[in-house]
Amino acid sequence: MLDQLRAMGVFACVVEKSSFSGAARELGITTSAVSQQIRSLEQEMDVTLLHRSTRKLSLTEAGQAFFLSCQEMLAAAERGKIRINELRDDLVGDLRISTTPELGALHVIPALSHWMSAHKGLAIHFEADHRYIDLIEERIDIAVRMSLKMDDHNLTAVPLARVDQVLVASPSYLNQSLPITRPEDLRHHELLPVTLMQNYQHFAFRHGLSGEVVNVDMKTRLGTNNVFVAKSLCQQGHGIARILYMDIQKELINGSLVEVLPDWHMPSYTLHALTSKREQYPMKVHRCIDALKQYFAQLPGGRSLQGVA
Repeated sequence: MLDQLRAMGVFACVVEKSSFSGAARELGITTSAVSQQIRSLEQEMDVTLLHRSTRKLSLTEAGQAFFLSCQEMLAAAERGKIRINELRDDLVGDLRISTTPELGALHVIPALSHWMSAHKGLAIHFEADHRYIDLIEERIDIAVRMSLKMDDHNLTAVPLARVDQVLVASPSYLNQSLPITRPEDLRHHELLPVTLMQNYQHFAFRHGLSGEVVNVDMKTRLGTNNVFVAKSLCQQGHGIARILYMDIQKELINGSLVEVLPDWHMPSYTLHALTSKREQYPMKVHRCIDALKQYFAQLPGGRSLQGVA
């Protein structure tokens, strides 16, 4: 099939140049190669496409019809090439982004809001789900995911922000409960877990100054797979929640929630923009990741990564 398409291109060039030698110069091949391509077409279709004379070439009736088909084919190929270049270099076409509902609502949409408004040629779909999504199978261009470490070698991971985990509780809960001065005191309190976290009942603490390490397991009675629900339970005084810092900033600022054990640190998560590995990425993917990096670099509290490549 490819040989036939190549021969059709050669035939169209011969007609446009009105000579075999002119087509050969245009295509960078020999005149005999051009002649062979035309003979192959004629033999395959069992027709004569060109009247040959020492002075000029002219199209047969079959050649005229075939030439029109060749022109349509070449025009379609050129349109395809232009479209590919647009999709690669310009911010047009489809862009599919995967994230969790919480990350999407709290951060990804605010991060991309102005960028989306500035590029009306992009049709953007957000796949918001807690399940693991195969980027290739579900045609995802960018996945925004939080993890303690990234070890999937089939993906390219761009770090966007390093985010601390914090323990929080409502002032009313803390006022009515046993005091918490060390991690061991948590054993006397109720955890409100976001059950999507691995080993959500287990806590590994390191003191910010002394480096002392303490491991604690907390008891749970209430739980949820959603950050918004965990915050609501916490604000209503039902216990202590472990939430990522960037998901709790507003509540810490307005005082509706208070950080518990602020001098003790838990392992940090890294927020990544993930893409399937390939040699060349469309410009829309690059620019979208740039917009995400710019947003997360401006998070307050010094929790984001600086100078991310």
